[in-house]
Amino acid sequence: MTAERHLDRLRPAAARLARFTGRTLRGEWHAIVVDPVRQLARRGLSGLLLAFVAAFGVIFFHDIAQRPTGAMWVTRLGGVKADLPLWLSLLRTPVSLYVPALDLPVWAGITQLFLAFALAELTLGRSRTLAIAYATTLAGTLVARLMIAIGPGWSGLGLPAACGQVLDTGPSAAVVGLFTYLSVVRRAPVVFTLTGGSMVWESIAVPNLAGREHLIAVGSAVVLGLLHGRRARLRALGRSLLPTRTPGPSPTAPTASPALPVTASATVPAPASPHPTAGRTPMTSLER
Repeated sequence: MTAERHLDRLRPAAARLARFTGRTLRGEWHAIVVDPVRQLARRGLSGLLLAFVAAFGVIFFHDIAQRPTGAMWVTRLGGVKADLPLWLSLLRTPVSLYVPALDLPVWAGITQLFLAFALAELTLGRSRTLAIAYATTLAGTLVARLMIAIGPGWSGLGLPAACGQVLDTGPSAAVVGLFTYLSVVRRAPVVFTLTGGSMVWESIAVPNLAGREHLIAVGSAVVLGLLHGRRARLRALGRSLLPTRTPGPSPTAPTASPALPVTASATVPAPASPHPTAGRTPMTSLER
C-alpha cells in the first residue's frame, strides 16, 4: 500500500513535468527552427549573406594557410596572440573571425559557423549578429590578456606567460557567443545546455586558453542577452544616476520705461450732456 501511495503521489508531478517539458521543447522548436525557416522563405538567400561570407572566408584562409607563405600572411592578418601590442590585436580581431584554429577539424567548424550565423542573421538581423559575434570574440581576447597579465595563481584565475604565444580561438568564440545569445533571447534551454554546458565541460576537461576564452564568450553573451530589449530602462536608469542640474537664476527681463505723467493740458473728453427731458418727472394738471 505504501508503494502504491507513493506512486499515486508521483504521478501528478510526473504528468506536470512531462507537460512542462513538452511545452518547452515545442516553444524552443518554433523559436530556433520554425521562425528562422519562415524568415528564410520570406527573404530568400539574401537572409544568409553573413553565413555564406563567414563560411567562404574560413575556407579561403584555410586554403591559403596550407602554403608557408600563405600561412605567414594569414598569421599577419588575423593571428591574434596575447603577447602582441593591444592596438595590433584589436586591428587583427575582425579578420580572426575567419581564421580557423589549426588543431580543429575545419569542415565541422564551418558547419557550426554557417549554422550559427544563419540562425542569428534570420532571427536578429545583420547588424546585431555582427555586433554580438565581434563583442563576444573581443571579450574573450581582452579577458585572456588580463589573465595572462595576472599570471598563475589567484585561485586558478591567472594563466602562465607561455599562453601568450598561443593563437586565439578564431571563429569558435563567435559561434559559441551567437548560440548562447540566441538561447537566452529566445528562451531555449536545450540550446543553452548544448553550447554553454559543453564549454564548461571543455574548460574542465582541457584547461587551456581556448576553454577560458569560450567561457568568457558564453558569459558575455549571457549578459548581452539579458540586456536585450531593455534599452529604454537602461537609459532611464542612466539618467536617474546622473547628477541633476539645479536651474540657475533666470535672466532679468529688461525693465519697461516708466510711464510719463499725464499733464493738466491733456485733453480729456467732456461727458456727454444729458437729454433735456432726461431726469424730469411729468407735470400734473394742477402744476400746469
